[in-house]
Amino acid sequence: MAQTITANELKTKGVTILNDETADGTEVIITVRGKNKFVVLPIEKYNYLRECELEAALLESKRDIKEGRFVKESVEKHIKRITRG
Repeated sequence: MAQTITANELKTKGVTILNDETADGTEVIITVRGKNKFVVLPIEKYNYLRECELEAALLESKRDIKEGRFVKESVEKHIKRITRG
C-alpha cells in the first residue's frame, strides 16, 4: 500500500524520506494542504508501468489494423487532415 507524506516532510527531509519510503518498491503519495497531489515511485516500477502502457497501445494498434480502422495516405495528406480542425 502506498505511503503518504506531506510536502512539508519532503521539504524538511528531502530525498532521504523518498528513499526510505520507496525502499520496499511501493509508491509514495505526496500531499499538499491535505490533498493527494503527486506520486513518486521507484524507477523500476515506473519502467514496468510504462512498458505495460506501450504494450497496450501496440495491441490496440494491431486490433485497429486487423479491423480496418486506419488510413493509408502520404505525409502531406496526413498533416493536412489532422490540422484541418
